[in-house]
Amino acid sequence: MGAREIRPGIYWVGVNDRATDLFEGLWPLPHGVSYNAYLVVGKKAALIDGVKAHFTEELLANIAEVLPPERIDYLVVNHMEPDHSGSVPHLCRIVPRAKVLATQAALPMLERFYGISEGVRAVADGDTIDLGGKVLKFFHVPFVHWPETMATYEEAQKVLFPCDAFGGFRALGGVLFDDEVDISEYEDEILRYFSNIVGMQSKAVLRAIERLKGLEVAVIAPSHGLVWRGDPGHIVKLYARWAQMDAAPEVTVIFGSMYGFTARMAEAVARGVAEVSVPVRILDAGRVHVSFLIREAWKRRGLILGAPTYDAGIFPPVEYLLRLLERKRLGGRIVGLFGSYGWRGGSVEVMRERVEALGWELVDAVAFPGAPTPRDFSRAQALGEAVAHRVAGTAAA
Repeated sequence: MGAREIRPGIYWVGVNDRATDLFEGLWPLPHGVSYNAYLVVGKKAALIDGVKAHFTEELLANIAEVLPPERIDYLVVNHMEPDHSGSVPHLCRIVPRAKVLATQAALPMLERFYGISEGVRAVADGDTIDLGGKVLKFFHVPFVHWPETMATYEEAQKVLFPCDAFGGFRALGGVLFDDEVDISEYEDEILRYFSNIVGMQSKAVLRAIERLKGLEVAVIAPSHGLVWRGDPGHIVKLYARWAQMDAAPEVTVIFGSMYGFTARMAEAVARGVAEVSVPVRILDAGRVHVSFLIREAWKRRGLILGAPTYDAGIFPPVEYLLRLLERKRLGGRIVGLFGSYGWRGGSVEVMRERVEALGWELVDAVAFPGAPTPRDFSRAQALGEAVAHRVAGTAAA
């Protein structure tokens, strides 16, 4: 896409990645992802964040549209994850005079990852660097989402560079700013990024928002996704709401099924939710990647899980989802459970234990042997209705 000025003397020089299939080797990227790097130019120049190593040539080409890369005075490493720092060793060879700026916690990582220990300077929380016409101020925001993370703020143009905070999946299709797109087309991928990548550190996200709230911010320029200039407060509100576990008064039904018995019950559960006029989304854990399941569970207050008994426990795709939701520390869900079994039950009781350990509110649980009977379908529909009423805050008829 080339370099693009986001404010006077501040340029986006990042790259779009439409080739990587899995982010962090785990999360699907059907719409790609951007690695946003920024060049801040005063009398001196600083590059804020970088790109994955094999995109370095494209990064250098974009920088060269603004100034010769050899003129860079500072390499600001907000975060050490290699999708941002992978280009740093190449840049250090090309611009050996440039000082690498990072938190003290990042310095051992720079040496372990890339063998870089010379020309490195640790910046304390609140430190500033005067570029001549531009001033960078550094704020430590640990665990958003690694312990060494910091945010950089340019005081003259009031631009915040928060690295992974306020980012999202999806490559930039010829656009850069939030006011150039229909935000609703991006929000699902922003939520999937939040829930998959930084949701586990929701408390740290809220601390970072509190830490930075006194800044006058005209533009939020994260390291993935859109640059927010039209309404930078919108992305902050979204992140704050998701980090507080706030969710839509709707229901997500996620099930796994081996021979169709639990799948048929899932339809009855969803019908019960719909009878209460509460929106419902139904997903098959065996066919939908867990990345999207996590997003859908984060999106809605109600969550109904269905799984047959497998090896005396939970059907593995549903069990994997539960384990990841526990790891991501999703809270505040109103839950129902259902599941089938052959000669011996197990899945529903194990799911009940997991739900109680997570501190979720369990409304009811339904277990049934073999193929569901008309009575089982009635129980499933009643389960859906009960969860929906609790989610909507209404009384059952």
